[in-house]
Amino acid sequence: MPARSDPTDLLLAWSQGDESAFDKLVPIVHQELHALARRYMRGERSDHTLQATALVNEAYVRLIDVNRIRWQNRSHFLAVAAQTMRRILVEFARQRHRQKRGGDAVRVTIGDAMEITQDSSADLVALSDALSALATFDPRMSQVVELRFFGGLTVQETSDVLNVSPETVNRDWKTAKAWLLRELSQSKSV
Repeated sequence: MPARSDPTDLLLAWSQGDESAFDKLVPIVHQELHALARRYMRGERSDHTLQATALVNEAYVRLIDVNRIRWQNRSHFLAVAAQTMRRILVEFARQRHRQKRGGDAVRVTIGDAMEITQDSSADLVALSDALSALATFDPRMSQVVELRFFGGLTVQETSDVLNVSPETVNRDWKTAKAWLLRELSQSKSV
């Protein structure tokens, strides 16, 4: 068997049961995952106990336990990894919120490049809840936000993962941002 170094080949081998493919994949995608984790952590409070490396490690642990996903390509893997990291941070925020019994939830800054609110600071838990609500009536639109905002994928990469045109991605992205802005604004006023 030839040495595999292409992420897509490794992902396909992993999804077909080759456990060693994951070990070969990790060094290839580690830098991208760490950059994604640092982006997430930049928005967290300064005394946050979870660090970017720990977030990547927790994502790895969860990805290893994923039951044989049929990986499409590198973009699909990064999208799932981004979703996993978001879930880890939301779980952490919810746990902290429960511990404080009604205290403020962990707040994160939304990156300037993909700003959803004018304020540029949004509650991660509220954003996650709003995304879940969006998914109930338009799952693809929610996936576009997940991939673009949390996964850091380009319009073309998002288009490839979802198997839709770039124009559809742009339209969904624009509509979803407006919808989320309205939802987050309403949740702040309540």
